[in-house]
Amino acid sequence: MFTGIIETLGRIEQIEQEGTNYHFTIQSSVSSELKIDQSIAHNGVCLTVVSLGENTHTVTAIEETLKRSNLGAVKVGDNINLERAMPANHRLDGHIVQGHVDATGECISVKEVDGSWEYRFRYTLRPEHILVDKGSVCVNGVSLTVVDPKEDTFGVAIIPFTYEHTTFGQLKVGDTINLEFDIIGKYIAKYMQVYMK
Repeated sequence: MFTGIIETLGRIEQIEQEGTNYHFTIQSSVSSELKIDQSIAHNGVCLTVVSLGENTHTVTAIEETLKRSNLGAVKVGDNINLERAMPANHRLDGHIVQGHVDATGECISVKEVDGSWEYRFRYTLRPEHILVDKGSVCVNGVSLTVVDPKEDTFGVAIIPFTYEHTTFGQLKVGDTINLEFDIIGKYIAKYMQVYMK
């Protein structure tokens, strides 16, 4: 489990294809502290560390993961958001994040507003994709507060710290983003679907 509070940025050093799998080698400030078999979120996607190098770690993404996330579009030299799994004795500073991407979306606007930034995203609306104003959503692994949700769009407000310490500083209109909707909303949607017919 994760919290959506990004620890650091990682840089894609190498991408190796093996069949339909992609092996990503990433350089980061936390790579030297990782262990093989450890879970770490990459742009909000939970992946397992399969090998370690000097200040690098390698993870493998299968075809399904590549289809359901923006990892299939990253290139060598790109930065990604990294978060290690939450220890049981830590504060839950963001919200409950599983590292399971529900959908991708598209950045449709970026606006600087007196020292902060407003982003707006479009996504494919489904019954289980529930957003509420002032609720939580995970965008590229970042826990954020939903602003002004409409039928298939929503906004978020980004403070300078988040802008500078995550990939939001590089995100532009037209970019694909990973979305994980709030697990509580997903359970409610499933309950309604099964038991409230």
